[in-house]
Amino acid sequence: MLIEGSCHCGNIGFHLRWEPDPVEIPARACTCSFCTKHGGVWTAHPAASLRITVDDPTLLSRYAFGTHTADFLVCARCGAVPAVLSRIEGRLYAVVNVNTFEGAARPLLRPGPVSFDDESEAERLARRQRGWIGDVTIAGID
Repeated sequence: MLIEGSCHCGNIGFHLRWEPDPVEIPARACTCSFCTKHGGVWTAHPAASLRITVDDPTLLSRYAFGTHTADFLVCARCGAVPAVLSRIEGRLYAVVNVNTFEGAARPLLRPGPVSFDDESEAERLARRQRGWIGDVTIAGID
């Protein structure tokens, strides 16, 4: 299944190829203050591939919250946060915000809250390596 999404103005977009086609898509509503205030509800599939595009890199802002082990991609024009990136051992991993999905994937969402407050940094990075999208490319920025 190809899932497309973007920030509100379309400056930051993505194409998420989720194979095999999902029966349901987990949607994790993180309870940290950043995600709560920005409406971040995240999903990933370790076998998926993600291509992120940025039309105007001058309008891309990166925000590193808490442990500074991940960068939230924030559009400086519309304020939406469509993806989060984490570089672990030289490899880029990502999750995408289901609230930025376009179209058909929405009925497959299975929402639920999640808290990562008690994780150590090592546990957090290991969880990302296991569960986040590990095939990530970004076009439009260096």
